[in-house]
Amino acid sequence: MKIIADENIPFVAECFGSIGQIEVLPAGAITARAVRDADALIVRSVTKVDAELLQGSNVRFVGTATIGFDHLDVDYLRRNGIGFASAPGSNANSVAEYVVAALLDVASKLGLVLEGKSIGIIGVGNVGGRVAEKCRALGMHLYLNDPPLARQSGDEKYLPLEQLFDCDIVTLHTPLTFEGPDKTYHLAGESFFKLLKDGCVFINTARGAVTETTALKAAVKAGKLGAAVLDVWENEPDIDAELLEMVDIGTPHIAGYSLDGKVAGMIMIYDALCEYFGLQKQFAAESFLPPPQKPEISINAENRAEQELLLEAVAAVYDIKRDDAALRSITELPANDRAAWFTRLRKEYPVRREFHNTTVHLAAACPETLRRKLEGIGFVTG
Repeated sequence: MKIIADENIPFVAECFGSIGQIEVLPAGAITARAVRDADALIVRSVTKVDAELLQGSNVRFVGTATIGFDHLDVDYLRRNGIGFASAPGSNANSVAEYVVAALLDVASKLGLVLEGKSIGIIGVGNVGGRVAEKCRALGMHLYLNDPPLARQSGDEKYLPLEQLFDCDIVTLHTPLTFEGPDKTYHLAGESFFKLLKDGCVFINTARGAVTETTALKAAVKAGKLGAAVLDVWENEPDIDAELLEMVDIGTPHIAGYSLDGKVAGMIMIYDALCEYFGLQKQFAAESFLPPPQKPEISINAENRAEQELLLEAVAAVYDIKRDDAALRSITELPANDRAAWFTRLRKEYPVRREFHNTTVHLAAACPETLRRKLEGIGFVTG
C-alpha cells in the first residue's frame, strides 16, 4: 500500500509507515501527478480533494486530520467508491482552551470579572459544547444557539439567535455553509453587529468567512465592541492587515493546534484507514505524545483574586499573547510577503500542550471555588 500524506501532520510518517509505504509532502506538492499511484491520501484543510486531484488515480481512501471536511468533494468520493474520514472533535478541547485563554486575557485588559457574565455560544457541537462546559465552570451564564441541534433535539436550551444579542460575550463555533436555512457565510454581518449589546466581546474561532470583514471593521471603528478576538480570517492566508491592527487578540488560525489535538486527529484517521482496509492497529495517541513541558506549577493565592490566579495558571501553559505578537509582526512585512508569513506561522507552530497535562499545586489557603474552576477548565489540582 502506498500512502501520500501532508508533512505537517505530526508523526504521520512514523504512524502510517507501519502499514505501508509512505511519502510525506508539503501541502503544495500534493498534486494529481503525486497521488496518481497512491492507495490512500492523508491531508489537512489546505488541500482541496476533488476530481481535479483524484481523477485517474488509484486512491481508494482519503483522510483529513481536521474536524471539518468542506475541502473534500464528498459527493465525488461517494460516487467513485472512495472511502473518507475526518477527525470530528479531535481539536475541540484545544479550541475551548484557546477561548478560555482569550477570555481571561481580555477580561484582565478591560477590568471585567467573568463570573456572572453572559456568553452567547453560536454553534454547540464538539467545540461549542466544550466551550460551554469551561465557561460554566468559570461561573458564566450560558446562552446557546444551534438551529440544527434545536430541530433534532427539540431542547429548549437552544435559543433563537436574537436572544443572544444582549450577551456580554458572543463566540462563534459554527461550520462554514453557503446555502440552506442554516447558512453561516457572513452570519456575523452588518445587522448582526448592530444588534449586539454595546461593549460586547466578540470571538471567532470557527471559520473566517462566518464573519464579514467590512462589517466587523465598521463595528470596531464605531466603538460598538468592547473587544474583538479573531483566530480565523477571510481570505486566509492573505488576511486583512488593517483588521489585525484593530482587534484585541489576533492569531493565525491556531486555536485547535495543541499537540494533543493534532495527534488525536492523526490517530482518528489512522484508525479509520485501518478499519477501511482491514488492517491491525498498532498505535494510539499515547504512542506519540511526549511528556508535558509544564507537568506541575505552583500558585500562591494569598490576597489575590481568583481570576488573576486562573490567568496565571493558563498563561503558564499557553500564553496567547505570544501567538498574537507573532501574527502582528506581519504588518512589518511587505504586502506580498504576508500570506507566506501567515502560512509559516501555522506550519512552524511550537508545541502546545493542553491543560490536563499540568497539575496545579495550590497553597492550603486556596478557596475551594478556585480549585473547582481550575479543574473545570481542564487542569489537575494537587
